[in-house]
Amino acid sequence: MLDVNQLRRMVRDAYSAAACDPGADHTFPMGREFAASLGYVPEILSSMPAASVEAFSGVSNVAMAAGIRRGATVLDLGCGAGLDSLVAARRAAPHGIVVGLDFSQAMVDRARAAAAASGAANTVFCCADAGYVPLRAASVDIALVNGIFNLNPARVPIFRELARVLRRGGAVYAAELVVAAPLPPERQTAADWFA
Repeated sequence: MLDVNQLRRMVRDAYSAAACDPGADHTFPMGREFAASLGYVPEILSSMPAASVEAFSGVSNVAMAAGIRRGATVLDLGCGAGLDSLVAARRAAPHGIVVGLDFSQAMVDRARAAAAASGAANTVFCCADAGYVPLRAASVDIALVNGIFNLNPARVPIFRELARVLRRGGAVYAAELVVAAPLPPERQTAADWFA
């Protein structure tokens, strides 16, 4: 059986590979068509940089559904290629800020490139672990979490960090995959637990 660190490395490697080559075959869905299937409207997708859209992989259109107001400080935990961060940045503009965190440096690099291409000066992206968020306590109005809980077997620190950084009256908008029935035994392996 693989340990937690090995599992996390496998997930990071898979998402880093997706960031470097989104057109290759991956064990998870991604890209423009997939984002559209989750409810991202075509006009939004067309207005976003290709760098953020072609490597999008989430489970919902959480940034569009979240109650983001102008001037809000938003944390996009597990920001990936930055699509949700850029949607949130538009909604929080002109005085709000979005901080995107991901544990894949390749995804963070892609999100930064997308932000630069879009001119979203109210975004900051950094490589960080979801269990150790590099933000002050009570500094975030809205947190977005688009499908990272099923990718990390150590979830308690993530929830603890969300509670720590959220301001009183703030909100977390999270989306996650839910398995409707147990997986068949042949799919219950450590090698493909996140696929």
